[in-house]
Amino acid sequence: MGRILSIDYGKKRTGLAVSDPLQLIAGGLATVSTHELFDYLQSYIAREQVERIVIGEPRQPNGQPSENLARVQQFVNRWRKAMPQIPIEYYDERFTSVLAHQAMLDAGLKKKARQDKALVDEISATIILEDYLRSKK
Repeated sequence: MGRILSIDYGKKRTGLAVSDPLQLIAGGLATVSTHELFDYLQSYIAREQVERIVIGEPRQPNGQPSENLARVQQFVNRWRKAMPQIPIEYYDERFTSVLAHQAMLDAGLKKKARQDKALVDEISATIILEDYLRSKK
């Protein structure tokens, strides 16, 4: 059984999270510059067995596509052509940023830490992965 990797894709930064090999626990992996994402993922997959990728599908609260959806679709299409052996699927990411900020508050992080957008992106990717893992049980 391989890991499941999740992506919170952003215009500038992208948050990543990964499961353990048994696909039970989600943990933050990194936040990378979006233009370095493809190379980062290829390097990570060369070191770790990844079974699939889950990418947040950006939608507005009313379900309509957000402005970032076109960029996400472009990345997904590129991935599917270059790495067809590792499936990538969309997963609803609505409210993950709100949940990430709430998790930071609940953890008692100071205001300066809560303003760290890279940390928010990584926590958002972790929330996407946790929800995905829960939905598969």
